[in-house]
Amino acid sequence: MPSFNDVAWFEIGTDDPAAAEQFYGEVFGWTVAQDDAASTDTAYRVIDTGGSRGGLFTGRENYAVFTVLVEDVDATCRQVEKAGGWVQRPPSVNPVGVTFAHVLDPAGNHFSVFTPPK
Repeated sequence: MPSFNDVAWFEIGTDDPAAAEQFYGEVFGWTVAQDDAASTDTAYRVIDTGGSRGGLFTGRENYAVFTVLVEDVDATCRQVEKAGGWVQRPPSVNPVGVTFAHVLDPAGNHFSVFTPPK
């Protein structure tokens, strides 16, 4: 596991998961598979780059975002706001116990923060 305050995950959202899986597989050799330890949501599959892991989320939005491992998501959200950013999606916990939030920096760049299950 990476250290706190390090980029530890990434997520790609897509309205066409088959095309995204084919693209990233052809360009980088990445593979995508369901991993119930990461998420029980069938719309969220895990990308394996061979060196790191991320998520491929099937939805209506197309995006790519990096995720930072933090000690406390709530405290980090407060710090984001204090530093001039915004909380775009407040802290929540997914079914496997990952706490996460989506935030914006002062320029409006989107990223997320998370803590693993306790």
